[in-house]
Amino acid sequence: MPPWLLGSLCCVLAARAALGGGSWGEKEEEKLIRVLVLLPRDDAYLFSLGRVRPAIEYAVRSLRESGAGLPPGYAFQLTYEDSACGNRALFSLVDMVALQRRRPDLLLGPVCEYAAAPVARLAAHWDVPMLSAGALAAGFGAKGGEYSHLTRVAPAYAKMGEMLLALFRHHQWNRATLLYSDSNPERSCYFAMEGVHVVFQEEAFHMAVHSFDETSRHLDIDDVVRALQTGERVVIMCASGDTIRNIMLAAHRQGMTNGDYAFFNIELFNSSSYGNGSWRRGDKHDLEAKKAYSYLQTVTLLRTVKPEFEKFSLEVKSSVQKQGLHEDDYANMFVEGFHDAILLYALALQEVLKIGFSKKDGEKIVQQTRNRTYEGIAGQVSIDANGDRYGDFSVIGMTDPEAGTQEVIGDYFGKEGRFEIRPNVKYPWSHGRLRLDESRVSEHTNNTPCKSCGLGESAVTGIVVGALLGAGLLMAFYFFRKKYRITIERRTQQEDCNMGKHRQLREDSIRSHFSAA
Repeated sequence: MPPWLLGSLCCVLAARAALGGGSWGEKEEEKLIRVLVLLPRDDAYLFSLGRVRPAIEYAVRSLRESGAGLPPGYAFQLTYEDSACGNRALFSLVDMVALQRRRPDLLLGPVCEYAAAPVARLAAHWDVPMLSAGALAAGFGAKGGEYSHLTRVAPAYAKMGEMLLALFRHHQWNRATLLYSDSNPERSCYFAMEGVHVVFQEEAFHMAVHSFDETSRHLDIDDVVRALQTGERVVIMCASGDTIRNIMLAAHRQGMTNGDYAFFNIELFNSSSYGNGSWRRGDKHDLEAKKAYSYLQTVTLLRTVKPEFEKFSLEVKSSVQKQGLHEDDYANMFVEGFHDAILLYALALQEVLKIGFSKKDGEKIVQQTRNRTYEGIAGQVSIDANGDRYGDFSVIGMTDPEAGTQEVIGDYFGKEGRFEIRPNVKYPWSHGRLRLDESRVSEHTNNTPCKSCGLGESAVTGIVVGALLGAGLLMAFYFFRKKYRITIERRTQQEDCNMGKHRQLREDSIRSHFSAA
């Protein structure tokens, strides 16, 4: 054979091989699901990569081993990037697409609201499904436009607001004071209270709102508690466990734990650490705290456990401990949520493939994640038509004031919108319901009345009447000045400087209902 003919033949064979290889490569590419995980590396966050990564990989491994979770030949390719709970999440997504020329098929995270907002907008623009156990603020509930591709696999704060609404209806209340700490950059308590505020506002509930910075050295808890006395008698609080305890101690000393007030504490993320003994610190105030906590109830996520969850929890615990992390709750809401997000995507992808679409049809996949109930690692997971998970919550209260025993006294089932008091549980407030006389204003003093103070009955009456008139004038001025709209106190200019010059842009990125006034 002439050399030139042999060379030509080799070129033809090489070209055919290349074409064949390309076809095979394209088929492999079609079945490779690129997942970009955007979570912080900083282990100060309960949803850090170190905590969540074992759960995601457990879900991927379970799908692969079962052989039924994914269509034949499909596989996940996981890429983990540090979101830093800020703009780095957006930069990582842009870099992956613009520099590496690889568009992800699925985004997991971010959790922090200010990191999630721009990523969600870009996901909608690029038609990429975004599943997160975060982005819980009420602003993300508007899925018609810029957040159209976001599905939340953990209960949003508004779902917690719906739970509190059911609780208030049970007690026949329609007034509340919202008290929260606004001290961290993520503003988790701010957004939690926003969710409650949005739901209560729709029902035309009367609300007073107070915020404080629990990290400030100038914080006076007694002043915070005195401010509560000008508001409503049912107080919903969100702050750290130690700050809640200090508030309850101050309220007890000011005579607010005798039946005139009801206190609720929001604790969603570390639910397993709340319950029996959360008032106890081993200090000289324990006895006082135990008495104060008899009028405090804690709202947390309802925890259900099935056999598979135990295995999952132990494996996650083992992986996290190898990284030097030791804590009470290894399988928290975020860990469970991102595990279940992988399962949800696999189910949605299967449905999309059945009707002739592909993994690149992000909008179709997002539609299949909604209006769906499936089995998660800890129990059933139900996503509503808006792409938000229904929330099941529990209320923890003190059932034995003498021993200080706290246990779950009631549960709320989000999909049914039903609140139930648990049977065979001694309800901490008499007759099963606490009915507050909301039309009555009572005085609160640090001590019992002194009979030898030299004030006659008329003088005392005059003081009371004067106080009532003064309070009425102050409240009238307050509502007139606010024009019946609630405004959340902003941080001082010095705090704004500490947050940096981009603070306003970050505020606007959420478009919060709570701060619209």
